[in-house]
Amino acid sequence: METHSNRSIVGRLAPSPTGAQHVGNARTYLLAWLSARSQGGRVILRIEDIDSPRVKPWAVQQAMDDLRWLGLDWDAGPDDALNEVRDICAGREAASVGSYVQTERLSFYRAALDELKRRELVYPCTCTRSDIEAAASAPHVGQEGPVYPGTCRHRQAADAVPLAGQPFAWRFRYQEWSLFPFVPKEYVDLVAGKQRCLPEELGDFVVCKVDGTPAYQLAVVVDDHAMGITEVIRGDDLIASTFRQLALYASLGWTPPQFGHVPLVIGPDGRRLAKRHGDTRLSTLHEAGVPAECLVGYLAWTCGLQSHRNAVRPNDLVGQFAWERLPRSPLTLTERDWQTLLSMSP
Repeated sequence: METHSNRSIVGRLAPSPTGAQHVGNARTYLLAWLSARSQGGRVILRIEDIDSPRVKPWAVQQAMDDLRWLGLDWDAGPDDALNEVRDICAGREAASVGSYVQTERLSFYRAALDELKRRELVYPCTCTRSDIEAAASAPHVGQEGPVYPGTCRHRQAADAVPLAGQPFAWRFRYQEWSLFPFVPKEYVDLVAGKQRCLPEELGDFVVCKVDGTPAYQLAVVVDDHAMGITEVIRGDDLIASTFRQLALYASLGWTPPQFGHVPLVIGPDGRRLAKRHGDTRLSTLHEAGVPAECLVGYLAWTCGLQSHRNAVRPNDLVGQFAWERLPRSPLTLTERDWQTLLSMSP
């Protein structure tokens, strides 16, 4: 099997256009970009827009504009004309990669789901959220809600036929880990170190929603495999998702990337930075005339990459990047910090 030691480093930036990109997004993108570039690797840009009800039509172009403003470039992405480039990872023709926009990649997800059905690793589930909450005697509420109690686990893939006309999702048989010893129960994170999780702590998870839309867990695995991604850097709120994705990689016989989960930028209330904390949009800083180098310098300072908040370009940080320098605690962004950012000048 192919290993990371004989693969070129390929990282990715994967904005979700459900709203404007903010300072927290920028910090994670900067770290992901620096990690790949510091190893002489390449970077791709992928637009993760399958969360259709929340996607904003203007947000795709703005995300790309924000990344360019920050000085974060990419080697392949949705702006490639007809994707007429060779696969940057394995020398394959670009046609084997397809689009770098998720809503244009549905056939890839359907093929992966069909393979999981063929191997009886998924089953149709008719349970609603309220059904799950009522069935779980002591529901554990996590990132995706209560752990699924296994109500529909007795079903086989073929049972979807008589359910025609009845809403159902497809769930992966994650909790039946004793039947599938290949499912990883631990991994070593590039940033957070050794992580361990048993499948019963997360439960069987959805890989295809009731409306036929692929779930995040399946889509990113299919995409990262097809695009040859060897390194995934993202927020540490997604560590639990890593175990689900590793299970899918193992089930499909694919080599997973290395994962690194960085501490989030949070608000004064200790919660992940969001609209409730006020305006922290990158576009606001840009429109206010704040030089991108000043924001990058501030972010680099918070990441331990320089001792002062000196203005700097991402390219200038490549030679001094090291995960060991990154603080392991979340970064709290206060209103005072935001006002300081707004007032920055060269």
